[in-house]
Amino acid sequence: MRYLLGIDLGAGSLKAMVIDDAGHRAGEASCPVSTHIPQPGFAEQDPAQWRAALGVAVRQALANAKIPATDIAGVSLSAGAHIPVLMDTEGEVIRPAIMWSDQRSLAEAQALHAQAGEMITKASLNRINPTWTLAMLAWLQKHEPASIARTAKLFLAKDYLRYCLTGTWETDFSDAIGALMADDATKNWSPEICALIGWNRQTLPPIKSATAIVGGVTAEAAALTGLAPGTPVICGSNDTSVEFFGVGGITPGMGAVKLATAGVLFLATKGKSVHPPVSCYPHVIEGLYYTATGTNSCASAHRWLRDTMFITGGFAEMDALAATIAPGSGGLLFHPYLQGERAPYWDPHLRGDFIGLTISHSRAHFARALYEGIAFSIRDVLQAAQALGLHYGAIRLMGGGAKSPTWRQIIADVTGLEVEVMENTDASFGAALLAGVGVGIFATPEAAVAQCVRRVAGCQPDAATHALYTKLFATYKDAQAALAPISHRLGSI
Repeated sequence: MRYLLGIDLGAGSLKAMVIDDAGHRAGEASCPVSTHIPQPGFAEQDPAQWRAALGVAVRQALANAKIPATDIAGVSLSAGAHIPVLMDTEGEVIRPAIMWSDQRSLAEAQALHAQAGEMITKASLNRINPTWTLAMLAWLQKHEPASIARTAKLFLAKDYLRYCLTGTWETDFSDAIGALMADDATKNWSPEICALIGWNRQTLPPIKSATAIVGGVTAEAAALTGLAPGTPVICGSNDTSVEFFGVGGITPGMGAVKLATAGVLFLATKGKSVHPPVSCYPHVIEGLYYTATGTNSCASAHRWLRDTMFITGGFAEMDALAATIAPGSGGLLFHPYLQGERAPYWDPHLRGDFIGLTISHSRAHFARALYEGIAFSIRDVLQAAQALGLHYGAIRLMGGGAKSPTWRQIIADVTGLEVEVMENTDASFGAALLAGVGVGIFATPEAAVAQCVRRVAGCQPDAATHALYTKLFATYKDAQAALAPISHRLGSI
């Protein structure tokens, strides 16, 4: 039996998963990572903590799999897109990594869009906003010029993790597009975009295939992780690319929803589909692309409510209580704008809220309203994408939220779409499949999906509940519009 290791760095934890060559999980483990918020709208993480988590999670996953490290045929990685790690000539990380949820670079993004928005979108497929690396780097140039002056190499998050394993420096094209500094026509970095902020292209990594073997585990990394020295390491890609691939999102027209730190809506397309502000990325399969649009707070809002109201019972209690409440949560509405909002509003100053509260509402209503509010937010971005001409059939769920039957049914009832759940929905699983393609266990990405991706559950929308949610969604939208200026006023205090 041959085994593969997939590693994914999420916003809240780093996860490692060992699978066999039939796609069955053999062992997995995770290690938490923390986000520092020095002021509202900011979000940063320490790459040194990522490296430590890498060692903990991989060692434990190997132990849980009960296999020798020499049985691992290949390793691949994923992480959130857009997250830059700056390194100096001595190999030292210069500053914390700015996260994709960070909104500090709004002014820089607006200025770059006014200056060259059409050119940026044409080359790098997307409209600039604070989520993209380009805007973050522009902010750093203005506010931390000394950090930029020291920069010898720029890594994206998964590339820095891989550097910890191999000591090599490269990225894949999907992550290069995610930096908003690449040209889809040349499949390389864009001199024109880099020139907009005076960025030295010598600091940008070479671009490789997501399935390319780029190095082997070093002796130092073996001591850290328990992996065998020399184990092949495959380039990998950003988390959205490998997650979508890992649930079998390889056919044009197939959709997916990710219920993780962010809530993300995906659609596979034949050729690029550029519809700003919906994002467009190259797929791990050559010639395919996928669109992605999402809400900032999904599992992060779920976690916040757990830590606020369900400290003892945790997620299990939340889920059980939510299932006891009828659709509509007794008129309690939740807007999940705890960190501002991306699609469809692109407003970092929006604030979250529960409205419609009465003395009859309990913790169970809050749990149900949270599930429904996030589902309404997903419907909001779904309708915006549909208005741009994108068409969705059944959607496959990804992320931790897919484990909840109650939440799955709410997603189906709110969106009116059939929901499918696959056996493995984690990005680390998709990364492991990429490793298998890279080392030749699977002849092609399509062969990996055919052999390893399996449907285990699904649900159809209930017509009557969908009609109820459609009426409630109209109120959700009206309340969002009415409360937006109040959010802005509160944010100025």
